[in-house]
Amino acid sequence: MTVFFKTLRSHWKKTTAGVCLLTWGGHWLYGKHCDNLLRRAACQEAQVFGSQLIPPNAQVKKATVFLNPAACKGKARTLFEKNAAPILHLSGMDVTIVKTDYEGQAKKLLELMEHTDVVIVAGGDGTLQEVVTGILRRVDEATFSKIPIGFIPLGQTSSLSQTLFAESGNKVQRITDATLAIVKGETVPLDVLQIKGEKEQPVFAMTGLRWGSFRDAGVKVSKYWYLGPLKTKAAHFFSTLKEWPQTHQAAISYTGPTERPSSEPEEAPQRPSLYRRILRRLAAYWAQPQDASPQEVHPEVWKEVQRSTIELSITTRNRQLDPASTEDFMTICIEPDTLSKGDFIIIGSKKMRDPTLCPAGTEHLQASKCTLRLPQGAGGSFSIDSEDYEAMPVEVTLLPRKLHFFCDPRRREQVLRGPVQERTEPEGPGPAL
Repeated sequence: MTVFFKTLRSHWKKTTAGVCLLTWGGHWLYGKHCDNLLRRAACQEAQVFGSQLIPPNAQVKKATVFLNPAACKGKARTLFEKNAAPILHLSGMDVTIVKTDYEGQAKKLLELMEHTDVVIVAGGDGTLQEVVTGILRRVDEATFSKIPIGFIPLGQTSSLSQTLFAESGNKVQRITDATLAIVKGETVPLDVLQIKGEKEQPVFAMTGLRWGSFRDAGVKVSKYWYLGPLKTKAAHFFSTLKEWPQTHQAAISYTGPTERPSSEPEEAPQRPSLYRRILRRLAAYWAQPQDASPQEVHPEVWKEVQRSTIELSITTRNRQLDPASTEDFMTICIEPDTLSKGDFIIIGSKKMRDPTLCPAGTEHLQASKCTLRLPQGAGGSFSIDSEDYEAMPVEVTLLPRKLHFFCDPRRREQVLRGPVQERTEPEGPGPAL
């Protein structure tokens, strides 16, 4: 034993490296073991649903999965097959998996797809936007859009995860929770934005549209990968060197919120007795005809503003669901163009983690429909649900509670309790640059 410790002491560098390697290996194995326990528990829960008997005249529920293998840097297929596919098969559903090979394929496939009971999106924000756009471009979208949609977050950006599922730092936990939410069958209605350009077909978004300097700098973050944790601040810093101040001119025409119809079903009045029905018909027969007064039609009131902004965004309220609200609207955020370079770098870095963060002095407009007009020759790009589109004049229309998404029952209770207040960056002087 003494010789053993003497050897370790004389080779302390190798000993230190070996201990570090063993510690890392033990932690990695423990993580794999915990992931296997999560998968096993989820499969056992799904098997309970799969073992339930169905009536003789009922058909097995058919689910169509749109899987983007390129999501998560090519790891989406492995993540789906290990964590989600076993749960879906054990739940008793007839699962059909459609793997997309190129961008835009999901839109074309949905135009030709026959009826299905459940549509499942396995990917990120881009895949979800393609599927939603394909559904709402169909000729029979009025009926097809009633099919519930499941979202399995496999991409690098999955904005709806915060609304539909409980927060978790474990990727396996997020995927199994999302898949079990589909099996359990509870849904929440979500708003959709219809974004229509001058020539192209409309695009549909679940989160919103961004246009401005924060968006442009965020796209270039991956370019500075070699700077490690400083890459986000570096992208915003070099953006200020190219042009400052960075302002964007826009003219916005919009209409205010619309009244939300009551979701409670109206009670049918009781049928009156035969005697009362006869008297009512006789009274209507002998009564003199009256000219029906035309109902007043209130025209839409449009407002127009022209603003200079560092970034403009049009977002749904899917992150701040409010079931008690009596109005439906989208939010137009016009961020001030008076930020210093230091504030731009600090707030831009925070926006990479939370795109809903708004600097102090942001103007918020509530609208049900708006038209965004850009000056002649304005460059740049829109970010629509984290996908890039050429910036152009667009008309944005809110489709309130258009689609129903499967939601974790625990998260559904939290979301429907009340809205989450939008975060605003407090005022304060940034470092002078």
